[in-house]
Amino acid sequence: MPLSKSEIVVTEEVLKNCLRNKFEKYNPEPASMPFHTRLLGKDRLALYAFIHSLNTNFGTAIFEPVALALAQKNFKRAQSQAIAGSKISEGAHKLIQEIMDGLSVAKRSPNKADEIELIRKVCQKGKMNDVHLTRIDLRMEKNSGELFLFDIKTAKPNAGGFKEFKRTLLEWVATILAENPKAKVNTLIAIPYNPYEPKPYSRWTMRGMIDLDNELKVAEEFWDFIGGKGAYKDLLDIFERVGIELRPEIDKYFSRFSSK
Repeated sequence: MPLSKSEIVVTEEVLKNCLRNKFEKYNPEPASMPFHTRLLGKDRLALYAFIHSLNTNFGTAIFEPVALALAQKNFKRAQSQAIAGSKISEGAHKLIQEIMDGLSVAKRSPNKADEIELIRKVCQKGKMNDVHLTRIDLRMEKNSGELFLFDIKTAKPNAGGFKEFKRTLLEWVATILAENPKAKVNTLIAIPYNPYEPKPYSRWTMRGMIDLDNELKVAEEFWDFIGGKGAYKDLLDIFERVGIELRPEIDKYFSRFSSK
């Protein structure tokens, strides 16, 4: 079902606060661009610089807090910037490297269910080594105790980065199972929107490294999973309404950069 009225209200407030906080803290770097300024005007250049700055951290500044607000309504527990764990066994470390080597040379195909069970068998085998892993952008727990750990990425990640993304997903599994070998854990990449729409998201760059059915959620798949079926469409409407409501504030903010 789509978002409830209370979820819509909460999400709208989170989005407004995120944008206002960005305005409050945003301090454009001084740069002399005389030709651009005379052609386009200071206000348009300032707006361009702001949008560029927002794009670089849209995940942490906008998508992450919005996703957290939805997850807290629909899951037993939800947390952003969480730590998966602090230890990985020697057995799991060795196995992860073997999996990565096999995927890199196409000697094996990605199969997350099999990979998790293989890691489970060695999750406490050998010396337990301290690790400092990439933080989890969104960690959620169902009432059943099943865990879902998301790494939120930009809409068009570099193809070469998926190798490291895959390693991170496997290492999160290993640290979770090191603490609780019986845990049911899912680790996934989330891509908040499809830049190719209305065409399907181009997944070929991930094929051979990522289990597309079990390690990736794009656009509707991600938001509807967190907020329920219809959440993605509701979110687009929320973003539009908030943009219209805050337009006077946005215009006022950028008016200070107008050419005199």
